[in-house]
Amino acid sequence: MRNNQVGAKLDRHGRCTWRVWAPLAQTAKIVLFGPSESSESAITMTRDSLGYFEGQCDDVQSGQRYFVRLDDRVSLPDPASKWQPDGVHKPSAVWCPDHFQWTDHAWQGVALSELVVYEMHVGTFTAEGSFAAIIPRLAELRQLGVTAIELMPVGQFPGERGWGYDGTYWFAVQQSYGGPSELQRLVNACHACGMAVILDVVYNHFGPEGNYLSQFGPYFTDKYDTPWGSAVHFDGESSKPVRDFVLDNIRHWIRNFHFDGFRLDAIHAIHDESPVHILAETKEVALLEAKPFNRPIHIIAESNLNDVRLLDDAEKSGYGLDAQWSDDFHHCVHTLLTGERDGYYADFDQPAEQLVKSLNDVFVHDGCHSPYRGANHGAPVGVHTGEKFVISIQTHDQVGNRAIGDRFGTLLSPAQQRLAAGLMLIAPNVPMLFMGEEYGESRPFPFFCDFGDEGLREAVRKGRREEFSSFAWPNELPDPMAKQTFESAILSWDWPAGSTNAGLRNLYVELLQLRRTHPVGQNYKDRLAELITSNGNSVLRLARGGADNQIEHLVAYFNLSDKLVDVPSLDELSLNVLLNSDEERFGGSAVGDEPIKQLQPFAFIITSRRGSNET
Repeated sequence: MRNNQVGAKLDRHGRCTWRVWAPLAQTAKIVLFGPSESSESAITMTRDSLGYFEGQCDDVQSGQRYFVRLDDRVSLPDPASKWQPDGVHKPSAVWCPDHFQWTDHAWQGVALSELVVYEMHVGTFTAEGSFAAIIPRLAELRQLGVTAIELMPVGQFPGERGWGYDGTYWFAVQQSYGGPSELQRLVNACHACGMAVILDVVYNHFGPEGNYLSQFGPYFTDKYDTPWGSAVHFDGESSKPVRDFVLDNIRHWIRNFHFDGFRLDAIHAIHDESPVHILAETKEVALLEAKPFNRPIHIIAESNLNDVRLLDDAEKSGYGLDAQWSDDFHHCVHTLLTGERDGYYADFDQPAEQLVKSLNDVFVHDGCHSPYRGANHGAPVGVHTGEKFVISIQTHDQVGNRAIGDRFGTLLSPAQQRLAAGLMLIAPNVPMLFMGEEYGESRPFPFFCDFGDEGLREAVRKGRREEFSSFAWPNELPDPMAKQTFESAILSWDWPAGSTNAGLRNLYVELLQLRRTHPVGQNYKDRLAELITSNGNSVLRLARGGADNQIEHLVAYFNLSDKLVDVPSLDELSLNVLLNSDEERFGGSAVGDEPIKQLQPFAFIITSRRGSNET
């Protein structure tokens, strides 16, 4: 049994090799179906000492349906199925990735320091909800300044619509989005227009519906608890095949789909006490897989731990990942502009001061007390510079996990939305936009799913009601199972000329262009944020750049209040004002080239001047 990867592998000549880990079974067969499931033939598989079964067959075509039959008692989809065209309960299908003709041979990827990430949900990004429908929109994203799209999970999940985090088949590609071949087309098209593609992968749990893994082997352990029940079995006895399952998955996405990176979902729920953590192994595998492509593969952890061991190298007992999320920036901006203090926002009761800390030090909670957790939380970032941290002002989580999924487009005024955009795009970190925020999308992004099991459907409804029972939300929450809840989230793609939506999008374009072209735009190290009081109100001053007097530096002033304020330290400003967020072209009211002496509520300006030793 020399084929290292699990699942079905079909070569160009029609020979298919199946490999399945099923140590709980004594015998296994591949059951091939003809035109209907009532017409079948079986291939007997051989078993090795680790519980891997292998079988082969010639003259197999892509699309061939099959089940794995265990001990002649139950027939199930392949745990490593690469295609589930008929849903999570139906037979798997053979798929040959080599049939696609890639044209991205000269693609060199995008460096970590050049990432501008755009998070999207395939099903609601367009009215069609498919990979194919994304391709015509790529030019608009590139013109916006995006250098990488990040796809929310595309592994096969139950039904036609969902966020993707309840996926059951990690190797398969959601059929309602277009299936695996259409995903290859999308990635190839992204590379052709100069954009990387990052995939959101979920290694902390499997979805509940269509989950037959426990009948194959010990994929789960009760040693740890997670929000989704038993943890995935990453350490201890019989854990190596489960670890290999994850590593095979990384290889699969890189080899067969040419992905440029991965966002690892909720790593706090990935429990592993092995000498080498599974997270570290994902990075090692990605490095090896990247070599033939001669380009970077970025591994980015979604984490609220404020723990840089994720980034530290092995000599410091770290995992060596490329970057991690920093939610503290989001929480500061959100509480500052909305005034909300529920849940974990209780930790951000001084948002202006804490925003300054996040700009200077990344983590607000870097070992200090967290009232929400009732304990000290986090640690300083140490030597790690700003490009190691991904920040945002909206994400699928922060929007979708609200009761009605309301966005900044309805929560904030246009000036506040512009301020939030400016803070994120001038900050010395990697920015991540959530689809539609660049033009102030007002349509919500509520939680939605499409379970077929009625018990699960009612459990989800009940859970949502209980979760928000103590909040001042409408009595009737959106039904996650209703098709109209999903349809309400489809982007409007609407920014009429002269509207505040168009103005906001213009601002994003210019801020990202400034970030890309200014001499200190890619300097993630030298910055100084501070609060200045003007007319009794807080103004945030952010200087980007070091002490080199030959380099033009950025100095931005953000009015964090709803009052008109004088521009502080006017005498230090050159006449070179690069951008004023209150200009008409951004949806504001400022006209002409008169010197700026005051900042409108929630407005900001960006200036340039020669360096000093202030930063």
